[in-house]
Amino acid sequence: MDHQQFRQQLAAEGFDEILDKSLPAGQYVAAHTHPFAVKALVTSGEVALGVAGVVTTYRTGEVFTMAPGCEHTERYGDAGVSYVVGRKNG
Repeated sequence: MDHQQFRQQLAAEGFDEILDKSLPAGQYVAAHTHPFAVKALVTSGEVALGVAGVVTTYRTGEVFTMAPGCEHTERYGDAGVSYVVGRKNG
């Protein structure tokens, strides 16, 4: 699925914020939560998400989701990460 198709899918699924994000190489973000649901398509690089003690790495072309309030950590790969993300509030 390409970037534009994914954006259209997010809109059809009711995601009210759709953003393109790029984050720096090697950065680690400690455990935190978000008050919104997340669905994202990695467009370059990789991100490792830790949830309930399990770390899963998502690479270019892969999609990850997260429910509101899900506590997680984030670590961005050696080349950083870019993704298109939908946020569903309330």
